[in-house]
Amino acid sequence: MPKTNTYQTETASVQVQDESQVDTPESFIDENGIPQQRNGSGPVVELDILPAWKAFKADIKNPDLRNVVLEHYLPLVKIHSERLWKRLPDGVDIDDLYSAGCFGMINAITAFDLSRGIKFEAYCVTRVRGSMLDELRHMDWLPRMVRSQASKLYEATNALEAHLGRQPTEQELAQHMQMPLRDMEKLIATSSCLNLVSLDKKKWSTSDGNKSMTEKDIVADKRFASPQKRLARNDVVRLVTKGLNRSERLIMILYYFEELTMKEIGATLDLSESRVSQLHSNILHRLKGQLDDRRGEFKI
Repeated sequence: MPKTNTYQTETASVQVQDESQVDTPESFIDENGIPQQRNGSGPVVELDILPAWKAFKADIKNPDLRNVVLEHYLPLVKIHSERLWKRLPDGVDIDDLYSAGCFGMINAITAFDLSRGIKFEAYCVTRVRGSMLDELRHMDWLPRMVRSQASKLYEATNALEAHLGRQPTEQELAQHMQMPLRDMEKLIATSSCLNLVSLDKKKWSTSDGNKSMTEKDIVADKRFASPQKRLARNDVVRLVTKGLNRSERLIMILYYFEELTMKEIGATLDLSESRVSQLHSNILHRLKGQLDDRRGEFKI
């Protein structure tokens, strides 16, 4: 009877045991070749799009095959872009969000592994929304620190107004926020950028539902005002210039009603263009606080 090599047998046994303990990715493809969710609730993708998925994964560098899969999931991108857009302030273009979401969907399709047991609709949400949020950060041209300081300025203004019973001065705001007056003036000027309004803001949809009206579609031509509007305009001029000194009143009238540039106003008042811009921002900040309490008077 041949002699058994115990050492070799034990070694082979150990090798087989080690190979069985290798941590390989678990596959969730059933006997029919259909990728299933690991929780057993069904396929990871719809069966009608599964052939397109398999064709793309077999030739992942083929953009035509990828686009077939992409087109199937574009409605999902639209749903998430609309949900996010409804929670955003005016001025954000939904088309920009949708485009960013499409790039996120492409990345999700490329990276998705059919065999890992994760439903694709759940997997792609993170990448699609992440791409949209990245796009929003790129749209926000104002630094985050400036927005934070502007928010603190708004809170300080409201707190002092409640305490003093009037609009606080720049000096009072500077003392309250513990910063030099010059820095406060710069902050007020910078914060005025937050009040920009987009002309692409959607107002309403037309009766046929095929077109949306925006601000720029209904901007009036102020060169041809009716007598009633001229009277109302004069009332507004008197209201907003009340409490302003002569230079401040001239800046507002020349800029908004005579449509002069900051440089032209500076030449008229013998001031530098930067000083006119600074005064203009300071005036707007004060007027905003004064008019907020009387907003109801301007409703038509």
